[in-house]
Order: sequence, then structure tokens, then C-alpha cells
Amino acid sequence: MGGKWPGVNAVSETSIEITFSYRGVRCRERIKLQPTPANLKRVAQHRAAVLEAIALGTFDYTVTFPDSTRARMFAERLGQVETVEDYLCAWFDQQSLTLKASTLHDYRMTIFNHLIPAFGSMRLSDLKRPVIRNWCNTLTAGNKRIANMLSPLRIALNDAVDDEMIESNPLHDWTYRRKTAPRRIDDVDPLSSSEQTSILANLEGAARNLVQFAFWTGLRTSELIALEWKDIDWIRSVARINKAKTAHAKEPETPKTRAGAREVKLLPMALQALDAQKEHSLLHPSGLIWLNPRSNLPWKGPNGIRKSIWLPALERAGVRYRRPYQTRHTYASMMLSAGEAPMWVAVQMGHADWTMIARVYGRWLPDASPQAGLKANATFGQDAVITNGC
Repeated sequence: MGGKWPGVNAVSETSIEITFSYRGVRCRERIKLQPTPANLKRVAQHRAAVLEAIALGTFDYTVTFPDSTRARMFAERLGQVETVEDYLCAWFDQQSLTLKASTLHDYRMTIFNHLIPAFGSMRLSDLKRPVIRNWCNTLTAGNKRIANMLSPLRIALNDAVDDEMIESNPLHDWTYRRKTAPRRIDDVDPLSSSEQTSILANLEGAARNLVQFAFWTGLRTSELIALEWKDIDWIRSVARINKAKTAHAKEPETPKTRAGAREVKLLPMALQALDAQKEHSLLHPSGLIWLNPRSNLPWKGPNGIRKSIWLPALERAGVRYRRPYQTRHTYASMMLSAGEAPMWVAVQMGHADWTMIARVYGRWLPDASPQAGLKANATFGQDAVITNGC
């Protein structure tokens, strides 16, 4: 009897049920009427009005179906998050279940130190693009920093749209940009061969081994302190890089990108450092290669190396200060200056392609030699000349 009217069904002798979707939820509501043909038609018209109100955004569940449990559910769902602060706090708690510790730390700093002070008292539905743009205009940070600050807000608002708490994301398909002076390419400041020699001469034992290994593998400091002896393939002379230990993580975490998980070829100077390190940590219960020489315990985070090994060594060697990350830049500059293929260097360093290498380390890419192209000409050129001659 209800087949004539889609979404309308007689479910008992005294009630008619209508079915519709609201906010992504399939809803069924009963109306106390006998399922006569006239009543079924009337209920179908009522359902059509409900669908139209939903489409126009004017549907109020609690008004239309005041006694419905669904009405109470939607009322609570819409009322539980009234301000940006309420929503961001709840959203951050959810992210803490899945995000890596380092990412979670960055989100925490941004949300509670910047976003909530700026927008926390606003209703979530009132957070519009002009408000966000005006806030960005007051910041003294550069475009990249502002983009990083807006990143968690963008993701959170996407989730709010998916949960139907707001109709649209004000940050969708929009990036804040202000006119800035040309940006200096990174802080690439590699150490020269003589500086490397001076630094290593002022280190001994496990500390010297660690720094020498860093110079000749290009690993990030967080990757160094998570490297285990089982990650070394002595037969193929490679190190399997599959984790990193950041300052905010209790345990090593997997790389953030697929390219970050890689095999790094161990050159002779890196193998030499590993061989010398065996007496210091090969039998250590942690299985880690690089330990804090002072305590013989695992490093708690990358910053410890800077304070206890790197900075004192630079001071003793009389070498101008650079942060430990420059060992990575030093590796890249050495490889490229020696003529190694940029794509090979990119893979060694964990980049998805060599565009990063070209952008950051372009000045160390050797110019084409006068003989460039002659090998290809010798291989393919003669056949082309003969063909053209025919």
C-alpha cells in the first residue's frame, strides 16, 4: 500500500513511517495516522516538505518531530560545539590518538598559542575567510610560517564540514599570501673539508664516530639516534632507515613520507666509523648504534648531540658555529660537487625526487663539461647521419 509513495510505508494499523536522510544519517519517523490512501498521500506531501526544507537548509528536526529521539540527538550534536575553542580542543583530543608525537606537538603549539587566542571565543559558524585574512595581516611571520599555522585549522575545519557542523570550510582552495622579499634559499652552510678534519680531530671515541658517520651518510639527527645495529646490511654495505626519534616522541616513529624509508649506501668513511663504534655499543641491550658517550644510554632527542658533542667540538676546533643539521647539507654538497647523480643523492637523503636537491643545492651542481653530449653523439649520431644521407 505504501509502494505508490517513495519513502512512505504503512507499518501498523495506526501509524505511517517516512524515511529520509538528514546530515548523512538515514532517519525514520512514525506519524500516528491510519494508513488510508488519503493519509498516505498526506504523509507523502509532508515528507516532500521535509526534503525541501532540508535542501534549503531550513529544516529544524526538533520543531518537525519534537518527540523524536533523533531530534534530541541532532540537537545535542549541533549544540555541543558552540565556539572555535570548544571545537579545536575536542578535535585536538581526537588527533592525539593517531598523530605522530612531533606533529602533535606542532599542532598543540599552534592551536593553544595562536588559533584559540585569536578565534577561540567566536562561534564556529562565524569563522569566515575575511576574519582569518585580517588576522594573518597582523602577523609578522613569513608566508611559510603562516601557512604552517593555518594547516591544522584547515584540517580541523574540513572535519567540521564532514561532520556537518559548518556548511563550508573558509580555508578551502585559499592560501594566504603577502608580498615579501625574495626568500633566501634555506640555511645551507656546509662545512669545508678542513673544517671537518678540525672537528673530528677534537673528538674521540664514540663521539668522533658519530660525527664522522653523520658527515658521510647525510642522515638527519633524529634518524641517527634511532639507528640500530640490525639496520646495517654489512654484505651490501647499506643502512636501512625506517624510523626516527624526535624530542617529543617516547619511542622512535616511522618516517613521515614514503621516500623517508630508504636504504643509504655506506661509503668507506661511514663504514670506518661503524667499525670503530662496535667496541662502544655493539653489545648494548638497546641495540642502538649511537649512544650518549657520557651516560652510555640512548639519546632522549636530537638536541642532546648539539649540546654535549657538537658545540664543544666546534669551540675547541675554532670552527664557526653551524647547527648539527649542517652535517646533512655537508654530505649533499660533497656528493654533488664530486659529480654524483642528483637523483641518487635525492634517494640517499630521502627526497621523493631531485627537485629539492636542485633548488637547495643547485650551486654545488657542477657545470656541464666541454665534453658533455659527445658520448651520445658518438653512440647515436652516426646512424642519424647515414639515414639522412640516404
